[in-house]
Amino acid sequence: MLTLEHFLGEGPYIFEGKKKLLDCASGTFNLALGYNFPSLVQALQEQLGRCAHLSSEFTSPFSGEIRDALLSYLPPGLSACWMRDITGSMAVEGSIRIAQKATGKSEVVSLFMSHHGQSLAATAISGNAFRRKNFSTLGIDSLKIAGPACKSCFYEKTPDSCNNYCARALDGYLEFASSGQVAALILEPVLGNGGNIVPPDGYFSELRATCRRNNVLIIADEVQTGFGRTGSMFASNGFARELHPDILVFGKGAGGIGIPTAGIFMRPELDVLEPWEHSVTSGFNPLAIVAIKKTIEIIESENLLQNTMARGSQLLAGLRQLEARHFSVMHACGIGLMCAFDLPNAKAVKTFIAIGRRYGLLLRGSRYGFGNTVKVRPPLIVTAQHIHEILAGLSAALIEFEGECINAVA
Repeated sequence: MLTLEHFLGEGPYIFEGKKKLLDCASGTFNLALGYNFPSLVQALQEQLGRCAHLSSEFTSPFSGEIRDALLSYLPPGLSACWMRDITGSMAVEGSIRIAQKATGKSEVVSLFMSHHGQSLAATAISGNAFRRKNFSTLGIDSLKIAGPACKSCFYEKTPDSCNNYCARALDGYLEFASSGQVAALILEPVLGNGGNIVPPDGYFSELRATCRRNNVLIIADEVQTGFGRTGSMFASNGFARELHPDILVFGKGAGGIGIPTAGIFMRPELDVLEPWEHSVTSGFNPLAIVAIKKTIEIIESENLLQNTMARGSQLLAGLRQLEARHFSVMHACGIGLMCAFDLPNAKAVKTFIAIGRRYGLLLRGSRYGFGNTVKVRPPLIVTAQHIHEILAGLSAALIEFEGECINAVA
C-alpha cells in the first residue's frame, strides 16, 4: 500500500521508494529551493510549534516586511502590496479585482496559450479551451489575442521581418474586438504552460506603448517566473523590464519548498481594495510568512540568482547540443532555469517522459498549443554536476526514444 512515507525529498531529488529521480520540474514548478532546504525546514518547524494560523488582524502588518525585502527587486513604482492569498489562481483573481475597481472597467485581455490558474475566474481569462469546455466561466469579460509563439505564428509570419506584429495587433483588437471597457492586459513574461514561449526583443515595449495609449493596465503574471526562475527575482525587472507592469502577481516559488503562498504588488494608487473584498481563510498565515521571508534570505545568501543564470546557460547550451545531435529535438529555448525543447508531437512527449523516468529524470510536458514541449526546470539550487546529470539522462533517453519509438515521432 502506497503511503506518504514512501516518498522522500532531498535537494533536487525525489525518492519514490528506492527509485531516485532528479526533479526537472521543481515539483509543480513551485520548489525553488528543492524539497527540503535545511534552514527553511527548521524555521518552519519552529513556527509550527508556535502556531500555524493567525487571523489577518495579526498577520497584516508583516506584509510591509515582505514588501521592504523585495522592493529593490520590483519594477519601478510597484511599492504597494496585497498579501491575502495562498495560490497563484487567487492572487490573479485579486489582480483582476484591483484592475476593475481602479479603472471602473471590466474586460481583461489575455494571450492564446496563456495559463493564469484553475479557479473559474482565472480559467476564464486563460488562453486555452480544454480547461473551460465543461464549465461556464461567464462573469469575466475576456478577450484573447495571439501571443508571441514565433515557432507556430498565428499570423504565419517570421520573427526576422514581422516587427512584433502580434504585439502591434493589440491596437486593432482594442478598437474592433473589445467592449471598449478594457481594464487590463494580463500576461506571463514566459508562457510556461504554452510551451515555454520566450517573447522576442521589442515585444514587451510594443505592448507597453499600446497599453499606455489606450489607458489599459498591465498585469504581469509572475506566478511561474517570479522568485528567481529566470535569473532575476522577477522577470519584469530583468529580461522583461520593458513591460513596466502596473500590477505584479507572484506565487509558486515564493514558498521555497512548496509552502503555499502568493501575493500582489501594484502602484500605490491602485491599492483600492477593502480588506473584505479579496481574501481567503488561510491567506498569509504564519507558515507562509516564514517561508517567503526565509526564501528571500536564502536566495540572497546562497547567490541563487547568479547560480540560476550560470546553470541556466549551461543547461540551454546542452539542450542545443542535443538538438544538433538528435533529429527529433527542435526549438531548444529558455531563460534562466526555465528551459524546454520540442518533440514532433504530443504523443512523442508522453512517450519520452516515460522513458526519461527510466533514466532517473522527472520531466513534465506542455498541454497547451500543440502539446509537444518538454519542460526542463530544475530547482534554483542545482549545481553544475546536477545539470551534467540532467543532460546525460536526456541524451540516453533520446537515443532510446529515437531508436525504439520511431512511430511516436512520425
